[in-house]
Amino acid sequence: MPQDVSPDVPPDAWDPAQYERFQAQRQQPFFDLLALVRGRPGMRVVDLGCGTGTLTRELHLALAARETVGIDSSPAMLARAAPLAVAGLRFEPGDIAEFAAAGAYDLVFSNAALHWVPDQATLLRRLSEALTPGGQLAVQVPASHDDAAHRVAAELAAEPPFQETLAGSAPALATVLTPREYALLLDRLGYREQHVRLQVYAHRLASRDEVVEWAQGTLLTTYRRRLGPDLYPHFLQAYRDRLLPRLDDRRPYLFPFQRILFWAGR
Repeated sequence: MPQDVSPDVPPDAWDPAQYERFQAQRQQPFFDLLALVRGRPGMRVVDLGCGTGTLTRELHLALAARETVGIDSSPAMLARAAPLAVAGLRFEPGDIAEFAAAGAYDLVFSNAALHWVPDQATLLRRLSEALTPGGQLAVQVPASHDDAAHRVAAELAAEPPFQETLAGSAPALATVLTPREYALLLDRLGYREQHVRLQVYAHRLASRDEVVEWAQGTLLTTYRRRLGPDLYPHFLQAYRDRLLPRLDDRRPYLFPFQRILFWAGR
């Protein structure tokens, strides 16, 4: 989610085509999260971080929702989502970090987006306030911040020539909580029921080189936005040169990706 964008920095580094390059792998956690939701007639739903809108539409149709709003901060993603709007489904620009809608929704849903926002406790408290009585919260967040792909990006961000440009703006290695911490937080927020789990998705990529392509679709978007067209190509090459030797050179390459899924009902 782009924040604090200066006039000389590209405002949107998200590339829908790059993100969807691994569409099948990225979609499975969505369907696993959707399976936790308890459908009810006439639901009002918000999908935070809707991306290209493909899965938001799946959510809307699967729940036969009365109203579904997909929210995203990326103009490129929203442009891809716009043609998918159907009766009761619409897409709007918005920043998850500023989202507030007191008692407006029966389901607050977010698949692979909330990890961009620091202070998860404050965020979930605010999202909980957006629920109606008896509402549900369903969230999936990546939990692979300790993987080599993340560590290498953080290392390079702290080194010249990237350090000065990225100072204070590179993504934190860990913004998500542990499953246990999420469970305790949900209980403190007054949820009567909850399901929290850590799941490893074993993605088989053609080679280790595809880990760089994967990262370009998500993790590296912030670096691309902040570094701009002059520095980012150098960062990407340095990232590739440092990351690949740390990965097994096997074909296919097993890319184990950890995610936390949680559902809670009032």
